[in-house]
Amino acid sequence: MRRLLLTLICLASPATAGDLAFVTSQNGNALSVVDLDSLSIVASAPIPDAPAPVAYDAATGRVYVIAANSGRLHVLDQEARTLAQADLGEGAFGLAVAAHRGVFVTDWYGATLTRLDSQLASVWRSDTGAAPAGVAVSDDGTFVATADRDADAVSIFDAATGQLLHRVPTAGPHPFGVTFHKGMFFTADVQGNSVTVIDPVAGQRVGQIETGSHPYAVAFAGGRGFVTNQYASSVTVFDPESLEVLEEVAVGDYPEGIAPLPDGTGVAIANWDSDSLVILDAASLTIRDEITMPSGPRAFGAFTGRPAPQ
Repeated sequence: MRRLLLTLICLASPATAGDLAFVTSQNGNALSVVDLDSLSIVASAPIPDAPAPVAYDAATGRVYVIAANSGRLHVLDQEARTLAQADLGEGAFGLAVAAHRGVFVTDWYGATLTRLDSQLASVWRSDTGAAPAGVAVSDDGTFVATADRDADAVSIFDAATGQLLHRVPTAGPHPFGVTFHKGMFFTADVQGNSVTVIDPVAGQRVGQIETGSHPYAVAFAGGRGFVTNQYASSVTVFDPESLEVLEEVAVGDYPEGIAPLPDGTGVAIANWDSDSLVILDAASLTIRDEITMPSGPRAFGAFTGRPAPQ
């Protein structure tokens, strides 16, 4: 009996799982670890004070979560076990990770971006525009950008030094989520019903895309771009090259967090009011799976990944 129990525990462990998603539930005060192969919650952790932002570093197996009401940063492993915590202040919000660049955190009230090292010590801190929300890092780790909601702009920094390189106005007001894709930053402009495309090298706006009502975040999979529309309960699908809108797909009530599946075949979407995580196929643009989540799943950030071999 004891041997059987140990076997079952090992089978359920995310360490032996396939692709993973780490979903914060703001109303449910929880982090859920979802095995994207079995479509099941394989681990969870209580996170008090409304967890919302999340960032998964597959290379290190670390998951970073911020409790929005307290500003406490929680660092967990892939089994949702706590590794460390740090009190960053009530304004701490947006999260992003990058290899050899640590973790980046925006401060909504302080209008700053901070880079923390692996021990959660501050490496540098730089001023952003007002109310920075999302943060994203370029694939090569050179640039880090913040979506400065109340400044209607994106701030672009040198990720190594924190030097401000550019501050670029967005096409629509109140940018919130920001994502890097093929050399460009894409922001979801909540009150502009648009996505802004920004070249970080030139520091210029190079395009925009019309979306549904109150876009929140952007992700890419299968050669297409996807934007969650909170008020429209939909996702806008677009061509990242031509910026042409291809489709608008109903996905559930109040979709917010969105991230690509590691195999590139679709995106995972957190529906806050539907208490669900849905998988949207990038080719057919149909929902192929749905998982019930604890109340108020938000998952704001890069919350999916394929664990590195141990």
